[in-house]
Amino acid sequence: MTQTIAFFDMDRTVLRDSSGMLYMRYMWSRGEVGRAAMLRSYWYAALYKVGFLNYPAVAAKLAEITAKANEAETTTFCQRFFDEMMVHYVAEKAVQCLNEHRAQGHVVTLISASTPYVVAPVAHYLGINDYLCTRLEVVGGRLTGSILLPTCYGPDKVLWAQDFLRRHDGDLAQAYFYTDSYSDLPLLQCVGCPVAVNPDPRLKAHAMREGWPIEMFY
Repeated sequence: MTQTIAFFDMDRTVLRDSSGMLYMRYMWSRGEVGRAAMLRSYWYAALYKVGFLNYPAVAAKLAEITAKANEAETTTFCQRFFDEMMVHYVAEKAVQCLNEHRAQGHVVTLISASTPYVVAPVAHYLGINDYLCTRLEVVGGRLTGSILLPTCYGPDKVLWAQDFLRRHDGDLAQAYFYTDSYSDLPLLQCVGCPVAVNPDPRLKAHAMREGWPIEMFY
């Protein structure tokens, strides 16, 4: 029997903001980043919103900053970040939607371009153990500063979703995908039930042309 899968993007879908921006604000509040880094993060966010961010290149640069970081300490720190800040940005309507799918016997999961260090706390809070995200290379318990390809972004999200579907006896034709971003169009076009959530301008226009459902989770 084929299992129905509901994929949920994380940033600006399940969360009411970008985990990356929340992380930068958290670090700013602790005095651990400067004005230049904050301005750069807002610039990246603006490029992402209008669909002009070169995510693989930016992600590679950001990953380099983590080189030699202790993975266990990174995991502990990001859990603290979730507990102190990110948890307050989990959208109530997103949780309701997740639970509605569960009530129908569907398998729900997160599929995010972010790393497991920020995705895992959100997933576990939502009762999700098997989630999809961009992975960083770890050797000897330390981050190397490199990303493991493929990233969980854009067209490559389709590859991650297909692998999940194989492992859970799912079918793209019956799957749902909830996301805010036009960059997720490749996967939206593959699933049988695409849903635009808090959509950016380009995704909203495309969803209206296609007659896709548009929902606001916040």
